Amino acid sequence: MKNYVETTLTQKIFRIIIALFMIVAGFSHLTFNRVEFQAQVPEWLPMSKDLVVILSGIVEMTLGLGLMFWKKQRVNFGWALAIFYILIFPGNIAQYIDGKDFGPLNSDTARLIRLFFQPVLIVWALWSSGAWKARKSIDN
Repeated sequence: MKNYVETTLTQKIFRIIIALFMIVAGFSHLTFNRVEFQAQVPEWLPMSKDLVVILSGIVEMTLGLGLMFWKKQRVNFGWALAIFYILIFPGNIAQYIDGKDFGPLNSDTARLIRLFFQPVLIVWALWSSGAWKARKSIDN
């Protein structure tokens, strides 16, 4: 699989948006939303909640920065971000089941809608990074 494929202007814009979102989200894990994110960590996770929040913040910032600036590895960062979204999905389900509020996710309806948005983020990461196109190049 190629690590880099050409993307359209629209893909580049959407890649920058999702990368900025990840950088800001990661920064918020380490600073102003740290306690709020700790409250979202599922009870069944056998790790320190603070450690989970710190590590996930570092991963989010790394993925965002890599997706934005490391052109030759953009496809790999797209796949990594998609996998990250899959890995955090059980936590989102736990947040819905446990009814934990966080910012605008302050109702069962809002938390449920978020669950349906997760596949959109996965596709967004793969499409905007060119990872989806790079995968198709293997098949041909």
